[in-house]
Amino acid sequence: MKQAALDTSTMASLVTRLQNIVGDRTADVLEKSFGMTTVNELLRHYPRRYVVRGELTDISTLLADDEVTILAEIEAVKLRRANGKNLLEVIVTDGSANLSLTFFNQAWREKDLKAGRVGMFAGKVGVFKGKRQLSHPDYQLIPDGDDVDAAVAEFAGKFLPVYPATAKLPSWKIMQCMKLALDSLDELADYLPEDVAKEFNYPNLMKAFSDIHQPPDLDSAANARERLTFDEALLLQLLLGQRRNEIVKLVTKSRTPNTPVLVAAFEAKLPFKYTAGQIEVNAQIEKDLSNKYPMHRLLQGEVGSGKTVVALRAMLSVVDSSGQAALLAPTEVLAQQHFRTIKKLLGELAQAGTLQAGSIGTEVELLTGSLSTAEKKEIHAKLASGQTGIVIGTHALISDGVTFADLGLVVVDEQHRFGVEQRDALRMKAKQPPHLLVMTATPIPRTVAMTVFGDLDISTLKELPSGRVAITTHVIPVLEKPHFLNRAWARVKEEVAKGHQVYIVAPRIVNPNKKLTEREIIAAQLLGEEYLDNEQMSAVEELAPELASGELSGLKIATLHGRQSSDLKEQTMVAFAKGEIDVLVATTVIEVGVDVANASMMVIMDADRFGISQLHQLRGRVGRGSVAGLCLLVTSAQEDSQSMQRLNALAQTLDGFELARLDLEQRKEGDVLGRSQSGGRSHLRLLRVLRDENLIDSARGVALKILGVDPEINHLPELKSEVDKLKSDEAARFMDKS
Repeated sequence: MKQAALDTSTMASLVTRLQNIVGDRTADVLEKSFGMTTVNELLRHYPRRYVVRGELTDISTLLADDEVTILAEIEAVKLRRANGKNLLEVIVTDGSANLSLTFFNQAWREKDLKAGRVGMFAGKVGVFKGKRQLSHPDYQLIPDGDDVDAAVAEFAGKFLPVYPATAKLPSWKIMQCMKLALDSLDELADYLPEDVAKEFNYPNLMKAFSDIHQPPDLDSAANARERLTFDEALLLQLLLGQRRNEIVKLVTKSRTPNTPVLVAAFEAKLPFKYTAGQIEVNAQIEKDLSNKYPMHRLLQGEVGSGKTVVALRAMLSVVDSSGQAALLAPTEVLAQQHFRTIKKLLGELAQAGTLQAGSIGTEVELLTGSLSTAEKKEIHAKLASGQTGIVIGTHALISDGVTFADLGLVVVDEQHRFGVEQRDALRMKAKQPPHLLVMTATPIPRTVAMTVFGDLDISTLKELPSGRVAITTHVIPVLEKPHFLNRAWARVKEEVAKGHQVYIVAPRIVNPNKKLTEREIIAAQLLGEEYLDNEQMSAVEELAPELASGELSGLKIATLHGRQSSDLKEQTMVAFAKGEIDVLVATTVIEVGVDVANASMMVIMDADRFGISQLHQLRGRVGRGSVAGLCLLVTSAQEDSQSMQRLNALAQTLDGFELARLDLEQRKEGDVLGRSQSGGRSHLRLLRVLRDENLIDSARGVALKILGVDPEINHLPELKSEVDKLKSDEAARFMDKS
């Protein structure tokens, strides 16, 4: 890389454009490769690790297809003809293993690449005739020992940082950019309060940047990394703390009824007693609804822990106080299931305005996109007049024609399935800020709760209702034991013979070579259903007829997936609930909310194609009555693969929180913290919500102290400025609207 001449007369700041530091060409590559445009963004591109000058990379650990930067010694150089081209082969070593570097028609490199020289080599590991190699790697030779001045100029210290890199920007070129940026920086104003830095023995910001990119020793690098990680945690906790303060400032109507008629009547007719957890959460929600500022609560609970009953009690409380409640579900199948469940729980209490109504009650409506225009208009009119107290629906709830007389509570089920704008659009339909209850059956580890959902109060239901029995889970490795699958189908027939029902789940709808319409593709993508790659996987439309004419002949089999019409899906689910269908072959549309107590068994095909939390959700569809549940995970994964490890872990525990933690460990941090959902780059470069639990705790404590003294952070202008910048981030906007 050609280094830009530094004009020392004008020192740089964190907002200085990179063109002024590294030159136009390199700045352009940095922007295209990593989205960097300023010195601040460059300096926050942190090293993955460090190599020690003189300590060669362990070549035996390199894996095929990895992009690597290694430090190695040249052992031999050979120039020969191959296929009419000059082939320069350079063998590098770490003393115990060798790696081949190959260059075609670049014989001139032989002048530089001499045996005995040490250098950094970067490229993608390939395999040729059983040997690992780097083809046309980029490299930087370390100056010989007698050229001390050159060595110091090229490499800042003994410890050489290794950065996330690309083919056009290998690690050492990024290192050169860092040196130019650090050398050009003027003194930086530190936004971390001095007393906090002293408390944790952190370096100031300038030293933190210097020590993480040009470490004098590994302890300094570690301390700098911890300080910069703490910064991320603190800024996030301050942002979430301010969001909580803003919610408390909002003025809304208290929704605790003077005479809880509907709530009392509902509880009197419940066929079961609340669990201890439900009693506690009911009390929390009741207190929230009595406040003059809106509830902002997340209700998380194991599959089958009774979240719907708790949410319904909250909705009835709002209706008792002359308000309305809306439940937003991500799919029509789930919305229909909620509608059926709530109507069943309420009985005549949901029949207001009909001949079957008692002396008290409310109207409960289902609003989905598949309704006719006339049906939608009728429901719209009832919502606008206040005649309907509870409405359950999908995206149709947020359409322009929907208005409410007095929307007091919004319940969002499986909130991660919705886009930010969709959730916000429903809340905006209230005349004053509504209370918000977010539900999820995906357990959230404590550190994720503190980071992603830090502006929400969190309630947790872990206890299952009495009478529920455990679900047994087994893995069926079809590569090693194909006969196990035959036994699985025999087991399905045995369950049906006992009068029970079975789900069979497949990861895709149709074979990939079947042509779909654009509308069908979009619909399936919205539901998260896979079918577009060419890899062979089980498909609902193929599996069902195969089983019907083969292993499961004689059984009543039906299919369910997102491409079907709403009427067909509804008819199928009603028929399954009534016991008219023995086996339901479906995609993940049954993942949440589907509640058929007689379903005792589930077979999940190509189970390795699903995430841990999704598999846990799916198997929660069985064992919902008094019959023991059985879940079989069918997979072609290799015995020693990570996929098989995940499936075995799932089979060994029913603890959703333990599984959520394992799931989190195997996912990208950005997915957890909102980057993939917001569409922008996450500002969190170092923070890891599992590894850094203690640090997040410390940052939360500091944030609460700062906000306790000054909620606007005006007494710390540099820190306030950083929080304000964070508010404009894509990830922050995602959390703001959650």
